[in-house]
Amino acid sequence: MRCLFTGLVCLACAMAEPPASPFDVGSRSQLFVDQVLVRDAHNVAFTLHPARRHPENPILRADRPWEGWRLEIYGNVIYDQEEQLFKMWYLGEERDAFPNYATYYATSKDGVHWEKPLVGTVKTEKYPEHNVIAEQVLLASVIKDMKDPDPARRYKMICWLQKDHGYHTMVSPDGLNWERLSQEPLCRSGDVITGYYDEQRGLYVAFPKIGHRVGNHDRRVFWLITSEDFLKWTEPELVIVPDLRDDASSLARIEQVRPILDVPDDPAQIRTEFYGVGAYPAESCTLAFVWMLTINNEARYGNQEGPGELQLAVSRDLRHWERPFRVPCVPRGAVGEWDSGFFVTQSRALDVGDEVWLYYGASNYTHGTPCLYRSEGTGRLTTFTGSIGLAIWQRDRFVSVDAPQEGGNLMTVPIVFTGDRLEVNAHTGEGGSIVIRILDAAGKPINGFPVSNAITGDSLRHTVTWGESTSVAPLAGKPITLQFDMRNAELFAFAFRGGSE
Repeated sequence: MRCLFTGLVCLACAMAEPPASPFDVGSRSQLFVDQVLVRDAHNVAFTLHPARRHPENPILRADRPWEGWRLEIYGNVIYDQEEQLFKMWYLGEERDAFPNYATYYATSKDGVHWEKPLVGTVKTEKYPEHNVIAEQVLLASVIKDMKDPDPARRYKMICWLQKDHGYHTMVSPDGLNWERLSQEPLCRSGDVITGYYDEQRGLYVAFPKIGHRVGNHDRRVFWLITSEDFLKWTEPELVIVPDLRDDASSLARIEQVRPILDVPDDPAQIRTEFYGVGAYPAESCTLAFVWMLTINNEARYGNQEGPGELQLAVSRDLRHWERPFRVPCVPRGAVGEWDSGFFVTQSRALDVGDEVWLYYGASNYTHGTPCLYRSEGTGRLTTFTGSIGLAIWQRDRFVSVDAPQEGGNLMTVPIVFTGDRLEVNAHTGEGGSIVIRILDAAGKPINGFPVSNAITGDSLRHTVTWGESTSVAPLAGKPITLQFDMRNAELFAFAFRGGSE
């Protein structure tokens, strides 16, 4: 393992890395977005489940004069447990009153129907009242920190400051009145950064965009920086880079939006870049919602033209990322609809009951469309606009292992666990079932654990039983292997629960 501070292989860091085999799953839900835990599989398929778009999308539109012609979730949404309120920091574009962009504030009791309270803290003659709470501040990744003893730092923000053209941190007592905390930029920069607090790791995590040459092009790619105290940040480490598979599929994405592209293709320019990264810390891994930019040519305004798309990535250490599915994880609207052109996301998705909510910004224009660069005659707010929507998954149901009616099976690598029962997140169709075999590390049966009772139906938390018993406590801490025998079934995740954790 390379040390974040020196870039060299560090003995202390290597010693701190837990052994990989048997793999310690603890009592954390194990997803199949990656195949780290898959040793062998027969007659099954791994299937991406795109989000369900909320039927009331877009849930936030530019409908106030001071918001201008478009909105973007160039920010974050949190659920404030203390106040029992959803809070959103987002971007509008009214360049007369706020010539250098501004961050806006909205609230909601249910996360779907939003109010824009007139609590603006930025002074402007044009609008005596508004909901702008920071000027020249973009990408406001806001965190509410109830553990900070200083109430003036209750709210924390990772952002890009237009004035300094750099990545910075800010703090606030109320989420409305902000002061800059960082004296120097967090690291060298492009113009996009997203961040969040990782409770499992006890780290503030941020993904800054820093240009890097990949193949024949200088591209937008993403790096990793972290901090334990919100003050000192590590040096950037390159972590998410487009590859040949991305470039090879570029034309397919371009063709989906051909009617709204502003310039013809230039084969020498066609490529894929990454525009931003939203995150979701699941129990056993971190998911990323990568903002794809597919370039078809140089635009007329010194930038590139092309559509956006959201794709799913997964990592178990924030440094090594896999992207097994190169298709949208949030469906694109038909050409001309509000969400047919470009896509961005909040910095961190939310757990809401048994669902995962991802707020995302989308538009019906692409990256180089003239409406982004001039207002006269480009159809701002009439033909073209940007709005904010909500995408929803059931908990842990991002990817399934699917078996047909004739059956299939999956065997895990050797694992150790804590807890006293096994739960399975799964759905079975008509005549379908899942049975589980607990085997030793060599794949041989273990006395006292015959084949489980069959699981049928649809549940996020099927409790596995053997006869009348649910207990797997005698095997806790011992290397085992799980084998899932499935018929007409979708398996999303498994977890050991209970016990001391």
